[in-house]
Amino acid sequence: MFNGSGSTIAAAAPLIDVLARFAEVVVHDQRCLGRSTVPEQQPTMADYAADGAALLDHVGWDTCCVFGISFGGMVAQEFAVTWPERVERLALFCTSPGGAGGSSYPLHELASRTPAERAAISIVNLDSRFDGEWLETHPADKALFEMMAERAAAPRTDEQRRGEAMQLEARRHHDVWDRLPGITSPTFIGSGRFDGVAPPANSRAIRDRVPHAELHEYDGGHLFTVQDPRALRDLAVFLSA
Repeated sequence: MFNGSGSTIAAAAPLIDVLARFAEVVVHDQRCLGRSTVPEQQPTMADYAADGAALLDHVGWDTCCVFGISFGGMVAQEFAVTWPERVERLALFCTSPGGAGGSSYPLHELASRTPAERAAISIVNLDSRFDGEWLETHPADKALFEMMAERAAAPRTDEQRRGEAMQLEARRHHDVWDRLPGITSPTFIGSGRFDGVAPPANSRAIRDRVPHAELHEYDGGHLFTVQDPRALRDLAVFLSA
């Protein structure tokens, strides 16, 4: 499993626990985040994918199913186009290919925005339907938004902020568009219909570019895995096949 932007094993524990119900899961805090170190040099997307390959070597797995979510979906694509022979099945959730296939929202630009601007952008990035009226009439979505806002507002050390910025800088250069036809494994693409970070059009572009790919659209935004219960059920069926 490749995790999302700014996310750690601890933050993604509920999702990891779901995956562990039907599979043996290998996951790591990607460089710059969590218990992994923040390097002196700026990492690239190729570095993030190579970390995954090194981890597989460490645990003795020649091949495996690969699941990537958001930023992790970008890393998973980089991994799959570099080592297609190591991927049995590939699942990509709420992500983008970059290049001509479309990029996800440029999160690195939020640092230059005012707090009010960041909040306004972040709410529609999570789900384009979200506004005050929607959240007041959809308590589950309101709780989800408040949880994400609380996580974003949590205090961070200077080193943590440096690491998160380095991850976003690597993310800014993600582009596997020309290499996607080299993916050889069955591929499951999951997209939220109201995702403001990774628009559905980007997932459709991946579907059209990757051989043996299937696209599933869900009722939700960037966090459709929580909003639509079908998503994780479908993922379990696909990865267990």
